[in-house]
Amino acid sequence: MTALTPLRTIPQGNLFRQGDVFVLFGELFGRGYANGLINEARKAGMTIIGVTVGRRDENNALRALTDEELAVAEANLGGRIINVPLMAGFDLDAPAGELTPTDMIADMSLKSWQTDKLDWAHIEKCREVGVSRFKNSVAQVMAELDRRIPDGSNVFFAHTMAGGIPKVKVFLAIANRIYKGRGERFMSTRALLDSDLGKLILKNFDEVTANTFQYLIEGSAAIRARVEQTGGQVRYTAYGYHGTEILLDGEYQWQTYTSYTQGQAKMRLERIAEAAWEQGVKATVYNCPEIRTNSSDIFVGVELSLFPLLFALRKECDGPWVEAQWQACRELLQEGTSLEALLQRIDDYNANDVMKSFRNYAAWPMDNSEALANLMIGTSEEITQMHKDRKALVTDHLSALVLEGTGPLMFRETSQPSAPVLWLSHDIIAKQLCLLHA
Repeated sequence: MTALTPLRTIPQGNLFRQGDVFVLFGELFGRGYANGLINEARKAGMTIIGVTVGRRDENNALRALTDEELAVAEANLGGRIINVPLMAGFDLDAPAGELTPTDMIADMSLKSWQTDKLDWAHIEKCREVGVSRFKNSVAQVMAELDRRIPDGSNVFFAHTMAGGIPKVKVFLAIANRIYKGRGERFMSTRALLDSDLGKLILKNFDEVTANTFQYLIEGSAAIRARVEQTGGQVRYTAYGYHGTEILLDGEYQWQTYTSYTQGQAKMRLERIAEAAWEQGVKATVYNCPEIRTNSSDIFVGVELSLFPLLFALRKECDGPWVEAQWQACRELLQEGTSLEALLQRIDDYNANDVMKSFRNYAAWPMDNSEALANLMIGTSEEITQMHKDRKALVTDHLSALVLEGTGPLMFRETSQPSAPVLWLSHDIIAKQLCLLHA
């Protein structure tokens, strides 16, 4: 278990400048944390280079982007993309002519999935095929990158790969029960993790979320050596999640969203950064706060930890800009509903004994419980109903603020990082936002 190491002071350094190279190791889709780093790289005048996960054809074969798809992706990134498919994971890989893991679980049903068994020797062969494919693609990407990175420049590799859930119908139904179910529809996380289906998903999480960071660090070794020998420096970052400190009872306390089924993979990601650090490679995992993104919206209740950011802003730099944020949030609520009443509901939620029992850092990631699901999902729905529009929520506004704060924090701290694993909690994010605005 990594020691809790929150970043407490705003970093002042800035290694990166015009002509340096920023590499996004993961394709940019929609709203998310990567946008904050890209904005900082653009401000610094860096050359921005991205990769693509590729696309699947009608037979699920992996292919590069078409010219039209590439143009859209490059416009979205604001830089050039190396068009070599870097799809992580092994759920659609297999030795030639044999079943993929997705094929193997395609016939699982809601009645059978908990007892259905998988051929683990065959799954290991599929994993080896997937890893070999990915590493070969990384080698192609690095060969192209090597031609684009000048001697003596500084290079910022930003790893953004995460996920790994196989696309099968049965899991959609299971996920709805684990992440959204309460009462009769509640399902324990442990039921999933103890099943062969759950064990397969955890293995794929490891490959997508964590091991790809290792493959990036290893695959770029020659670039790193050349750059450092010619006077430049290389840095690596990755996005983690391991709970967040938020303002509770007047002090910043660690808490977490439960149940976070990628937790083991995120801790593996931390260990990869720690091992690289010991070898003299500056690789840092930044454990970022809970926000609403395209991928996090499946986790009902993850957004509840965002609301105390309003209190953190008042604590760190109360003033006109902070009051403007409170007012912007008030305007999203139904007439007759006060923001203070909403925040009192959040205080009551965090003070509940059920929630307190999950603030156990050493036991993370904990399994969910029926009491937790009823409280968390119920609170989430109750607060959503306080809004004028379910598509315009206070947590959208707060998520945007968190993204704005984490970008410069990560970018500057990475110039001279203080540890291989750091937490960006509500205190430092509020301080950074105050520096930017107040």
